[in-house]
Amino acid sequence: MKDHDLILSDLAREAEMNPGTMSSIINGNRTLSVDQLDRITQAMGYPVGYYYERYVSEYLTEANPNWRRMSPFIHNCARLNKLDCIHDVVNLLMDKLGYSESLFELAEELFREGLYEAATILYENVALSEKKQYSERLAICQYRLFQTRQGDNQEKNYEAAVQFEIYVDRLDEIEQLDALKDLANTYRSLRKWDKVELFAKALGDKAKIQYNMEQQRHPSKKENAKQPSFPLFAYWAFSHLLRTQVCGERKDYEHAFHHIKKYADLSWVLDTDEETLKWKNKYEDWAVVNTYVNKLLSGEESVLPEYVAYISSRKDEVLPALDNIFEAANRYQFDVDDILGQFKEDISSYLEQQEIEGFYTQRFITERFIHFSKELSVYFLTKGRFSDGFKFLLSCLEKSTLINNKSYIIKCMRLYESFQEYASLETKKAYRKLINEVEVDEM
Repeated sequence: MKDHDLILSDLAREAEMNPGTMSSIINGNRTLSVDQLDRITQAMGYPVGYYYERYVSEYLTEANPNWRRMSPFIHNCARLNKLDCIHDVVNLLMDKLGYSESLFELAEELFREGLYEAATILYENVALSEKKQYSERLAICQYRLFQTRQGDNQEKNYEAAVQFEIYVDRLDEIEQLDALKDLANTYRSLRKWDKVELFAKALGDKAKIQYNMEQQRHPSKKENAKQPSFPLFAYWAFSHLLRTQVCGERKDYEHAFHHIKKYADLSWVLDTDEETLKWKNKYEDWAVVNTYVNKLLSGEESVLPEYVAYISSRKDEVLPALDNIFEAANRYQFDVDDILGQFKEDISSYLEQQEIEGFYTQRFITERFIHFSKELSVYFLTKGRFSDGFKFLLSCLEKSTLINNKSYIIKCMRLYESFQEYASLETKKAYRKLINEVEVDEM
């Protein structure tokens, strides 16, 4: 006020506050809410949040915790990414009994808004404070932490999955379906097929129970029941789709066809709403595609023309199809140069990120591209097309390094060593640079 030659009423007007309220705050006769702090801060010409650290240390630590003040402050800190302030406030609250439930509800709100880093701080503290180790709230905290910890680092994704999986059965029955789906997808991206099979079977069993219960439930009770993210039959079908892939990876094509037949015929699903029809059509398509895939990977080259024709108009299926085609080509020495030419532009476009819908995840698509790059590299190198082969090998190695996928890093290194005598000087430099990055990450 002195610096800007303002009287109290001037400052109150700038802050859009009542002069009496402003007077009480300045004289220390009134508690200062975060909204009032924001207004005064802006009136002083500073950005919102400028005084938050001092608000915590000079005001909140000396006052009795009051949720009506703390809650909006934490929310504001989350939006401004002032995570240290959230840590400090949560520590103040956790010293007092009775705030665990309120923090959990706020964490859920932040999670829904996509403020994951802030929500993670709250979930971690609520989980630590939970006395009932079998409580559903603790299980939800662990599920949310698993979700927020999924990222580009495959090793950390694995650690998060292992930490969470013991809590799945403590979630409510509907939440378990999404949790099992998410766990299976994470292990799928990590190519840990025993784990995929374990959680896929659990998903199928629980989805079948929930579907049967839903069919027997009175219509008046269906409206009040908790709704899953997808139709219940879709979870059941997805479990068999996952097990199809597991069997394919084990080269057990007989059992793979058994699982394909399960989701190929969904005529027993009688609902006719738009969402149901969408997912029925998806699984019918996937059944046709996976029939081609399993025949191809078992060595039936004759299905190639039909398979290529089928996926040509289905853009989302082109990358997985090309991956399967080149894996089969490398395994059985098929010549697929004509297919390579047909999809040349599509292959180039896969260097860009893909948008994922539904049951697929970005991690799965990233892993698929890495696998595809490796198969394409093998195909080119064994045909003596070294420039193209090393280009995709380096792409595979770079992507594997970014997500810390050690399995593929090792595969790339072995492949490079087998053909290094044909590498150009430029390729050798690029390879050495990537390997140095791997070595730095390991330090």
